[in-house]
Amino acid sequence: MSSSFILSCCCLLFISLHTTGGFLNYGLDRCAFNSTDPKDIEYIRSVYFNKVELFRFSSSVGKFVGYTEYGMKQADYRNSLPGALSAMRAQKEAYCLNNVGNDWNSALTKSAKPYVRLHSTAPSGGKHAAVLVCSVFDFYPKLIRVHWTRDGREVTSDVTSTEELADGDWYYQIHSHLEYTPTSGEKISCVVEHASLREPLVTDWDPSMPESERNKIAIGASGLILGLILSLAGFIYYKSKTRGRILVPSS
Repeated sequence: MSSSFILSCCCLLFISLHTTGGFLNYGLDRCAFNSTDPKDIEYIRSVYFNKVELFRFSSSVGKFVGYTEYGMKQADYRNSLPGALSAMRAQKEAYCLNNVGNDWNSALTKSAKPYVRLHSTAPSGGKHAAVLVCSVFDFYPKLIRVHWTRDGREVTSDVTSTEELADGDWYYQIHSHLEYTPTSGEKISCVVEHASLREPLVTDWDPSMPESERNKIAIGASGLILGLILSLAGFIYYKSKTRGRILVPSS
């Protein structure tokens, strides 16, 4: 699974509210991870004021970084304090490594694997002749990544996707559209990455026949087989009724 995708977080939120004027100042500690390997775990401590992040400490960077003029001053001040950085770096082990294992196992055991339906539809306009739709159903948890590849390379243009849509039964669905101009011999795939999957789920598009035509042929073949069965049953019934009878020609 792509190391840049499945990102789970365990968060502890500390809020201090200044009632005068309704100002809100709070700190957020979180662990971002895509496996239980320590090198794939990042501890982040952020400080916000009225939803604006002022500064943060990241174990991947190893120091405080400011995002506003005031935040940069605070970051420089904390970076200069003796022992401040070493204390923050220790939080990765104290805060993250002791909790990530439980969160990771919980996510895997309570997740539901998605299933994929890939089909084509007529374009409503634009510069391309065809549109592919990758519909992903019945997955949990909500976080998912759906992308397209063309001959093994990720497609980054002419792609639109819906948000994760709640089904109302704890499951989600999402739909991704790819506008493209068919080229002979190319291989187009829809790739799904999710916490329930050990590796990406790849579904290849078969352009040999549109789905609507395949459905028509399947329905026609089923009708033909059913007709043959009924005809054979009628013939057998007729033979059983006429067996043993003597047919006398009329004068």
